[in-house]
Amino acid sequence: MNKKLWGGRFKKETDKQFFAFQKSIQYDYILAGFDICHSLIHIGALKDAGILSAQEYNSLKKSLAGILDEVKKGKFVPSFQDEDIHSYIQQRVTESAGDKLSAKLHTLRSRNDQVIFDTKCYCYVEMLNLSDMLKNVCNSFLHLAEMYGDMPFAGYTHTQRAQVIPFAKGYAGAYVNMFTRDIKRIDRFLDNLIVYIGSGALAGSVLKKNYERALKDFLRSSSGIKVKNIKVVENPVDNVSDRDFVIEVLQIISLIQMHLSRFCEDVINYSTAEYSFFDLPEEFCTGSSLMPHKKNPDFAELVRGYTGRIYGDLLAVMTMMKGLPLTYNRDMQVDKESLTSAVSLLQNELLIMARFIKGIKLNRQKIDEVLSDQRLYATELAEYLVSKGVAFKDAHECVGALIRFCEDNKKIIADLSDKELKDFNLNLNGLDVKKVMNSGYAIRSKKASFKNLPGMFK
Repeated sequence: MNKKLWGGRFKKETDKQFFAFQKSIQYDYILAGFDICHSLIHIGALKDAGILSAQEYNSLKKSLAGILDEVKKGKFVPSFQDEDIHSYIQQRVTESAGDKLSAKLHTLRSRNDQVIFDTKCYCYVEMLNLSDMLKNVCNSFLHLAEMYGDMPFAGYTHTQRAQVIPFAKGYAGAYVNMFTRDIKRIDRFLDNLIVYIGSGALAGSVLKKNYERALKDFLRSSSGIKVKNIKVVENPVDNVSDRDFVIEVLQIISLIQMHLSRFCEDVINYSTAEYSFFDLPEEFCTGSSLMPHKKNPDFAELVRGYTGRIYGDLLAVMTMMKGLPLTYNRDMQVDKESLTSAVSLLQNELLIMARFIKGIKLNRQKIDEVLSDQRLYATELAEYLVSKGVAFKDAHECVGALIRFCEDNKKIIADLSDKELKDFNLNLNGLDVKKVMNSGYAIRSKKASFKNLPGMFK
């Protein structure tokens, strides 16, 4: 166990079980790169304040830059015996720069300031990554739409056959719209997120002016992090106690997960023998240990199942925050476990989902069988009667009675004689029925309907 950042006031050793219980490095190590950037800005402020000499500054900068290089190259391996990532990086600097110089690294700052800086930077970068992954998922839906062009598809309400829709603009386009809204939510989040530095523990820092210059120098340097808004703190009390942004991220992730889960529910249903609309790519399915014929939609089922865990991550943070007094409280440590878990899980899902969607094949024969169901065109028939001067209420009632008659007598509306049609007070003949009751007419007749799909996302 390495030397703590806070041990001076204590006489007794920390209980080993309590130390293991309260340490966070097992999940906050993911913040290492951002924590080092915070230190690089901080030592710049210490230098400008005259607390560090130019030589001391350069030595600390070299040490920190070396660790940051490990992070960038994927070679950074933390010690999970340390308390948190801040303590571990301090220890690494001690090893390379020596005890005396490393003891100055933490001068006039608090881990409260570090952790809010690190977590906001993490959210910014990972939400950018999620946006790119969502664009890839949208592109996969657009690829599927392009493959099947103007193919008609059965639309459902209440899981009952409702009306005919175009597969590309209607079905695939609906999911493109959902995920496009998610991308826009991420854009708004990124525009509004401000990363602050210089809060101290809660009351601000005597280095405020020095931070302003150090921050400008850092952002101009090649070692800067690509975050849109980084500023010297305006209200340190609010800053160290703020976890709204974590909740916002988890809310956005929960909406994305909900959209994924809805699609997976479609996939699971449409790939059953009862529907047989979709043939799923085998590389994302599994079989049964007993039943040789099974091809199970395991990826879709797992995504649907993980939705509860992601919702739980959101609820955990909201519940943790609901009764906290100002300012920082140790409860806030547990936000990172929920945050990083949800981000990692969603990113894994999206990476697979983009490839999964491209591998879906539509069963045209089965879909055409369903499209022959005369009930799918009842609405178009009623609307056609309206165009011939029939009140909609009367048209609705007459077509409903006609559908019931055909169901009871196992007849097809298009095969009824003109006389039979007139028995239902319908101002129709057989030619009218054949014209209206088909998928092409059903789609063409909608004037205010589906917009064109966007081009590929970049």
